[in-house]
Formats: sequence, structure tokens, C-alpha cells
Amino acid sequence: MDTINKVQFFKSIPLFEALSPEDLELLAEKAHFRKAPKFQFIFMPDEIADHVYFLLDGRVKTGTFSAEGREVIKEILQPITLFGDLALAGESTRSEFAQALHDDVGYIAIHIADFQQIMQRNQRLVFACLKHLSLRLQRVEERLAKLVLKDARERIIEFLVETAGREGRRVGYETLVKHHLTQQDIANLTGTSRQTVTSVLNDLRKSNLIYFNRNSILIRDIEKLA
Repeated sequence: MDTINKVQFFKSIPLFEALSPEDLELLAEKAHFRKAPKFQFIFMPDEIADHVYFLLDGRVKTGTFSAEGREVIKEILQPITLFGDLALAGESTRSEFAQALHDDVGYIAIHIADFQQIMQRNQRLVFACLKHLSLRLQRVEERLAKLVLKDARERIIEFLVETAGREGRRVGYETLVKHHLTQQDIANLTGTSRQTVTSVLNDLRKSNLIYFNRNSILIRDIEKLA
């Protein structure tokens, strides 16, 4: 990936709206294009947090591991997303993991020192990064509230509705969502068990609210499901 293409990519990211052409080119020169095969970890907990990343192609999941070794998924990232961003808030070692969910996930890595150099040149980028981190914290708080206030069935249904709204393709009243998540992944995202996810999905299918297979979920009517 050459410098021109990297500059064009950075121009598409709202975080960099305030950067001048010179700063965008400098950022592109410091950026390194990388690929990760399916299921490869881009970083792991306790590794040195010395880079930030921007997702180009495919999807990446981020999360942590409980004391018992259980995976807890925090987010499923879509292209044109910044991740590993806690390094901007002073994290020195990773508290999370990031794992590729597709073959040949493409992403850009920038050393944190190089990124901070660009921040020093542009104060508006500093404020943009603060806003990004604030929104990240807000998402975490919202998810915690859901775990406390909603039961397992409600959380699973809300996950389906939110995923459909974000990634689904409408066909009349129906919405098709293509995904690469296992039922265990959905359980890890919603704070439930795989058995509960299976039970809820089967119940929704029997009620003719959804149809699902290994790679997709068809929601018959979003309003009725919600």
C-alpha cells in the first residue's frame, strides 16, 4: 500500500478532518500496512502498547479474558475503525486482545510516538482523540448498564437488532445480516452462555421472528423483534 493510497484512506476517517495535506502525508509515511490471517491475534493482553491501528478490510474482535480464562468480547470492529487506542490514554501494556475474524484482515499500524508527533503539530487532532476516547468510554458504560438492567433474552434480542441496524441489508420488511460469529461469540458479546443463545435463537425461529444458519441471520420484521 503506497503513500498516496494511505493518504486517501486517512482522508476518509473523521478523526483526521483537521489535518493538513502535509500532516496527512507525514502520517502516511509513518504508517505500515499489515495483514492478519483469520483468528490471528494482532495484539494480546500484557503486550507492550506501542502502536495504534486502523482497520482497512475485514473485521476484528476486541476483548479480554476472565480470571478463569473465559473470553469476554467487547466489540466487533468494522473497517475504517481505530483500535488499540487505549495507548493514546497512557496504557503502557495491553489490557485487551484484538483478533482477526476474516482471512487477510488488512490494517494499518502506527507507532504511538509517531502518532503523538502528529498530535503535537495539530491541537484539533488532540481534541478529536479525546472525543473518540470519550465515546469509547460511553459505549463501555452503556454495555455495563445492559448487563445489569436487562435479562439474557433481552440482551440477545438487542444484539440482533443493533447488528441488523448496523450491518443488515433490508429486503422489504426483512433484514438479512451476514456474519462470521459463532453462537459462543454472541454469548461472549452479550454476557450470556452459548446454551442460552441457542435456546433464544431457536425460540425466535419457532415464533417465525428470525431464520438463521451458520453464516447469516434473517430477521423477518425488525419492529416485531424489537
